Amino acid sequence: MRTMDIHDILRLLPHKYPFLLVDRVIECDDKEHIVGIKNVTINEPHFHGHFPSFPVMPGVLQLEAMAQVGGILLSIVSNTFGKLPLNLGVDKARFRRMVVPGDTLRIQVDIISYRGTTARMKGAITVEGQRAAEAEMLFMLSNQEI
Repeated sequence: MRTMDIHDILRLLPHKYPFLLVDRVIECDDKEHIVGIKNVTINEPHFHGHFPSFPVMPGVLQLEAMAQVGGILLSIVSNTFGKLPLNLGVDKARFRRMVVPGDTLRIQVDIISYRGTTARMKGAITVEGQRAAEAEMLFMLSNQEI
């Protein structure tokens, strides 16, 4: 089971602060399963406006965190490092619990199907064992270098 620190992640994803939404990978089987961690802090820029008196992490950023973890998995499974992973679509997205500063997101992504440079994946975010968000996503590795 592979783990990754922030330096490994920065080599695989083109995202940088403030848009990098995964801090580390705690498990990856290099085939179809990965779990990433995101520590949510009040210092993140979206909390200044969403919402100033009641900070809540936007659902679209939760989906982006799932997509980033899925992009890492696709790069590993395809053994194609340095190519830009693209999220082509999101289906069946559901938000079940608010995510607030101080939460630690456990982001699990599993491959449903994989062919060539394209994969369909299922993602879920939990906080302290409670489901916060879930979605199915479609990915493709582009020819664009990162």
